Amino acid sequence: MRKIILFIASSLDGYIARPQGEIDWLFTDQNYGYSDFLNSIDTIIMGRKTYEQVLTFGEYPYQEKKSYVLTKNINFQTEHDVTPVADVDNLVKELRRLEGKNIWLVGGSLLIRNFLEKKLINELILSVHPIVLGEGIPLFATPTTATNLQLTGCQTYSSGLVQLFYDVVG
Repeated sequence: MRKIILFIASSLDGYIARPQGEIDWLFTDQNYGYSDFLNSIDTIIMGRKTYEQVLTFGEYPYQEKKSYVLTKNINFQTEHDVTPVADVDNLVKELRRLEGKNIWLVGGSLLIRNFLEKKLINELILSVHPIVLGEGIPLFATPTTATNLQLTGCQTYSSGLVQLFYDVVG
């Protein structure tokens, strides 16, 4: 069965972005396993705000992947052969039924909370950056469903970044 993997970065104090969504603090000096991870997936599920932010980076970076944007707005317009979707449950059921590689969940704390509540995340790869932002958008929106994780690996880098690998238990 295809796995849904949350591959995400956070500050040491648990923020995924500054208050206005800025991610200028993320390290870009090394690959940090990103290329290997991208090769392990063929599908991306992202939230609408994340999709809109990705579009500000220039050329859409995931053209080789099948991409879905979760939105409540049925008239939401996308580009680059990206499919807008409102029904998370049916999307995940259909994707897991199809043959393919793993699925990357990329988005903010509300999207993550929704997927955790529905027990749809199989693995979590968290890149913890050695910075304390003090405020911003949290990794986990509150309240968040209690979720047990099992550590399956840990990678440290000379930059101080620590990458944690977890299986979601249950």
